[in-house]
Amino acid sequence: MSKIGHYLLVAVKGLCMGAADVIPGVSGGTIAFLTGIYGELIESIKSIDLEAVKLLFTGKFRKLWLKINGNFLLSLVLGILISIFSLAKVMQYLLVHHPIPLWSFFFGLILASPIYIIKEIEGKKLIHLLPTIVGVAVGVLICLISPTETTEALWFIFLCGAIGICAMILPGISGSFILLLLGKYAYIIGAVSDLNIPVLVVFAAGALIGIILFSKFLSWLLKKAYNGTLFFLSGLMIGSLVKVWPWKKLLESGVDRPVLPGSYGGDPQLLQAVIWFVVGVLLLFGIEFLAKRLKSSKA
Repeated sequence: MSKIGHYLLVAVKGLCMGAADVIPGVSGGTIAFLTGIYGELIESIKSIDLEAVKLLFTGKFRKLWLKINGNFLLSLVLGILISIFSLAKVMQYLLVHHPIPLWSFFFGLILASPIYIIKEIEGKKLIHLLPTIVGVAVGVLICLISPTETTEALWFIFLCGAIGICAMILPGISGSFILLLLGKYAYIIGAVSDLNIPVLVVFAAGALIGIILFSKFLSWLLKKAYNGTLFFLSGLMIGSLVKVWPWKKLLESGVDRPVLPGSYGGDPQLLQAVIWFVVGVLLLFGIEFLAKRLKSSKA
């Protein structure tokens, strides 16, 4: 494959990652892992260090570009950005006009994702139940204590970017899922759709700082406790299903609570909710299947 063809393929994989990270429950990191570029992605991010900064400020741009694997990162980031900006308006419209079918779709995706991840992990042991249970407990706790609305102050947007980008490069958990837990998914999607430049710049700055600071730690964590980390993340996603249950009741405290079955039996959207739940489950496995097929191509 020619160099141009190689980087076009990397851009296509970036498109898949971007589409995955717009949807809570589908992990861009998982897509990178299954398409065979995860290792190169982590190593490229890790190379953005103090030496890279020194090369930048001394004008040694060619050495800097080679050090950080610039062609690979540029191709991948372009694919991710094209995908995110293309889908943002669609997601914003659905959140406003069709929330129950959309949340049902997310529920199916998030339910299917940990099931798939756990199924694919090799060397499963009984001890791995512990990080899974801890993950479920943490996920439920976060969902029950977190308000539906959080501050729109720029410092919090910066923090959302820093935390969300770290989730993006972890197999099994998406950045948009973290934004959902932080109460800023709809807000950031709206900012992307409306091209709210100040918010996007602050969010991007947080993402850049976050990914540089945490990439080495994440790399170390996955090397030292790969299975335990994935089981914890899977449990976290299972626990977070409380947050994406389609029918919710807003309490006076500002915290939402899921409405239990039986309270909406006559809802005309119930059938749609079931259909979109099934679509979400099937789509997750379809994405993973296609990702495995792409892995056969040269990264």
